[in-house]
Amino acid sequence: MKRIFTLLSFIIGISAVNAQTSKKAEDESNCYLKWAQKFESRGADDVADGIYTDVIITFRNGGDAECYNGKCEVKEGKVISMFLKMEDGSYEMVKKKSKYDKIPSTITNGMSSTIVTKEDELINVLFIKKIRAKKAGFEKAPEPTDD
Repeated sequence: MKRIFTLLSFIIGISAVNAQTSKKAEDESNCYLKWAQKFESRGADDVADGIYTDVIITFRNGGDAECYNGKCEVKEGKVISMFLKMEDGSYEMVKKKSKYDKIPSTITNGMSSTIVTKEDELINVLFIKKIRAKKAGFEKAPEPTDD
């Protein structure tokens, strides 16, 4: 009887570890998180007013994220409008309503602040051309020799 309980405990423990590993791998594959990490590690240049045709628009719901090419208009440091790029090269306006209309979507470090829709979907605009170039790594010193 002790062996059965020990075996069951072992199987449950392995299952829990696998579930956590799977969740971690799932999170790492989230396109929004990958881009956000890149922006955080490298930083981004300021985004001037204008129309940008090289942005990524992310839609998140829970742990799921979808990232699409798009364009947006920036005025006074805020995202005014967003458009998703269609496969034929045309654009379609994002018509989702914000839950908090009075809160503007400002841009910090190359990313818009999160827009929460009435359906509790999270939207961000990523200005990927504003990411700073990757810095060169430090050169390792040689090991001492016996000369």
